[in-house]
Amino acid sequence: MTTNPTTSADTFPVVADLLSTLVGDAEVLGTEITPETTFHEDLRMESVDLVTFAGILAEHFGDRVNLAEHLADKELDEVIALTVGDIAEYVAERIGS
Repeated sequence: MTTNPTTSADTFPVVADLLSTLVGDAEVLGTEITPETTFHEDLRMESVDLVTFAGILAEHFGDRVNLAEHLADKELDEVIALTVGDIAEYVAERIGS
């Protein structure tokens, strides 16, 4: 586990960088990764991709960041509307606690 930032403003660049390892060049998809970027509509990610991303986050930030568990409490519409900023905020809350 690496030394980690503790605010969503600090975690966003790290989360975006980790995400780019999964989706590749977001500009190829015609979008830039911003806090408002959605996983489903903008990045065209499916649930299996979110599971993979959950593993990437856990590997980088440690066991305190359990995206799969976090998403299990959400309704389908909430998961579909999920943004990169939402994940950055979740990560900041988990590693800051």
